Amino acid sequence: MSEPLNQTAAAARVDLLLVAEMIERGARVLDVGCGDGTLLDLLIKTRNVDGRGIELSQAGVNGCVTKGLSVVQGDADTDLADYPDDGFDYVILSQTLQATRRPREVIEHLLRIGRRAIVSFPNFGHWRIRSQIAFQGRMPVTKNLSYAWYDTPNIHFCTIADFVALTDEMDATIEKAVALDRNGQPMRMTLPWAVWNLFGEQAVFMLKRGL
Repeated sequence: MSEPLNQTAAAARVDLLLVAEMIERGARVLDVGCGDGTLLDLLIKTRNVDGRGIELSQAGVNGCVTKGLSVVQGDADTDLADYPDDGFDYVILSQTLQATRRPREVIEHLLRIGRRAIVSFPNFGHWRIRSQIAFQGRMPVTKNLSYAWYDTPNIHFCTIADFVALTDEMDATIEKAVALDRNGQPMRMTLPWAVWNLFGEQAVFMLKRGL
């Protein structure tokens, strides 16, 4: 039996809990760029999912194995092409989009492999990031973008507005979306994208193929 999601809230990041809330119990899930398996472990314990993962780093794979998770080492940019169409109910890309070399191609694979794709990412359009660039003239370092410019794995920064525009270009449907403010609190759903883009530090989107 799966554990209630609210029992894990104190120990999990808010964005991971938001992802978990979007997933049906017992679903087939692929977590792309799963890191040490924190989200996958959460989903198995609270949503009783049939969970699989793919992770680039050996350290991350090792961390998953110690948790008893089914994870293979692989690269989202090259290895997703090997997965069959509609192999999963949900395919997740959590805080990894900005580190991929071909983000659009990766999202296309997510939508091909799963009935739904869930993507979360830090918002480069947040007003603090804009102000650091405008007034300090330097690449920003924040809680969600914590690397210096010279050693960051992040190579494709995007804003919430950028992501929404990309989904339009791809004819993907946004089924659910949540933006988190600097305190980690969800912003009101009724606010326009422009406000989310200015005040949201990170966002979570659930997509499906077609309009």
